[in-house]
Amino acid sequence: MTEQVMAAIDGSQFSTGVCDYAAWASLALGAPLTFLHVVDNHPQTAEPDLSGNIGLGSREHLLEELSQLDERRAKVAQEQGRLMLQAACERAFEDGVGNPGTRQRNGTLVETLAELQDEVRLLVLGKRGETAHKASEHLGSNLERVVRTLHRPILMVPETFTRPERVMLAFDGSKTTRKGVEMLARSPMFNGIPVHVVIIGAETGDHRSQLDWALATLREAGHAAEGVIRAGEVEETLRAYQEENVIDLLVMGAYGHSRIRHLLVGSTTTAMLRRAKVPVLLLR
Repeated sequence: MTEQVMAAIDGSQFSTGVCDYAAWASLALGAPLTFLHVVDNHPQTAEPDLSGNIGLGSREHLLEELSQLDERRAKVAQEQGRLMLQAACERAFEDGVGNPGTRQRNGTLVETLAELQDEVRLLVLGKRGETAHKASEHLGSNLERVVRTLHRPILMVPETFTRPERVMLAFDGSKTTRKGVEMLARSPMFNGIPVHVVIIGAETGDHRSQLDWALATLREAGHAAEGVIRAGEVEETLRAYQEENVIDLLVMGAYGHSRIRHLLVGSTTTAMLRRAKVPVLLLR
């Protein structure tokens, strides 16, 4: 089965960014692009229970009307999703992608991605979904669940596409981030893009040897690479380095064995991604 770039879209303001970053990744990787839209038929807000406020004679009629209303809502949601997917394909075609595909599923985003993950080479998601401001159990607050469920690289993107010209890898020497260095070194998605490797911690011999290995691996693959070891709080220090060096794509391991791990466990995951102004590529 061909692995592809899969882009999850909805009606949020991030969908255009998802389309453009997914098209860029598809072209850079030489991989097929598929747009995914998931129709969640479970209401995000509880509907009032009126059964106790009506007479016995009218209850059956009301329940029938409510059932018909649910069916109409489902049909509207399906049609809305079909139009979104059509618009996404047209945008990707304008970006240069030859034949993007589409998938529409019923269910939840997390469950759907779990079913499809064997087909995914890279997942592209917006930082928040269309109802993130109204409900806690939607894309914005489900970021950690998506990351934990999908054992594939995940690119979380902002609203507006900017072609990456400088990449920063938050490196802690863990197995995940070492695999990240090797992935960056060989991936055509990063051809010709300078890579900055940043270790957060004290200047020690172990950290220095880890940094030297990362830089050597990247340079042997033809990348312009530089790196630093900086002490400080992880999130603040990474953000400061990113701003100082005009980094426009951040690469991190979703799970590690240092303080970087704590950045991506629990509610901090969503908070960090929402504050980020550049795309974040999460590795497993």
